[in-house]
Amino acid sequence: MESVVTLTANPAIDVCTAVEAIAPIRKLRCTAARRDAGGGGINVARVVRRLGSEVAAIYPAGGSTGRLLERLVERESVRSVAIDIGQETREDFTVLERKTGNQYRFVLPGAPLAEPEWRACLDALRTMDKSPPWVVASGSLPPGAPDDFFARAARIAKAGGAKMVVDTSDKALTAALQDGVYLVKPNLRELQELTHAPLSDQAEQISACRNLIETGGAEVVALTLGAQGALLVTRNTAHLARSPPIEPVSAVGAGDSFVGGMVWSLAAGGDIVNAFRYGMAAGSAAVLNPGTELCHAGDVARLYERIELVSLSC
Repeated sequence: MESVVTLTANPAIDVCTAVEAIAPIRKLRCTAARRDAGGGGINVARVVRRLGSEVAAIYPAGGSTGRLLERLVERESVRSVAIDIGQETREDFTVLERKTGNQYRFVLPGAPLAEPEWRACLDALRTMDKSPPWVVASGSLPPGAPDDFFARAARIAKAGGAKMVVDTSDKALTAALQDGVYLVKPNLRELQELTHAPLSDQAEQISACRNLIETGGAEVVALTLGAQGALLVTRNTAHLARSPPIEPVSAVGAGDSFVGGMVWSLAAGGDIVNAFRYGMAAGSAAVLNPGTELCHAGDVARLYERIELVSLSC
């Protein structure tokens, strides 16, 4: 039985390549492309599996790219629960400019979902043979999916006794928090947009996280702050985590790896602070690898020992 099930409404095949320099008009000779299964929940599933837990991924897939997506998911030893749809699954692509080290990310629109298709994704979660202890809904929503898609998923998960983890943005995040989840992982921009406040210092950031808890939006908030680390806020505690100095190769998938590391630890019985440390280690490990490769277990274990964790008085 899988300890974690992920739900991805807007999956993609992530294509990664590199060129010497980006310039207009002329042909740009690229390196051989790497293709990975992508989309928030699928990325989380890949990380959970790499760290050693059984996981299933629910997602819509259509056309020839959809069939390729299924093969890429299964290549990661993740159990694939693919919902057939009428539109082609999208591709996203990332281009590294070697001359400058800049990374360019091109995100195409997701395949629109008809109502029977997005309902089928929720039904797949509802009708799983055994209710998983943990459900993760992550990523954006495609055209056609309702704003409360992840909120509906949260109700299904809670009805089955699962703890719900959400990592999304905009109206989908607002709706999920109105329904209430166990853990939410916004980045600073997403929290600023949610609260309509600049949140310019740590005290304001902790206060905004705690307000989400006190109003019933979430039991735990993990706020990622980029190079400044991350905050873990519960009703009564707050912790700051910082990664050791590392040389980043790619920022793609760091947030998904963070969620994957946290959920893997929680599903294995770890406490929330230890899971937070694993999340920080996994997010940091992801930036060591090129393109859409995400993190690897050996890097996570090594960095876990080097994460600086500070308990904050608040």
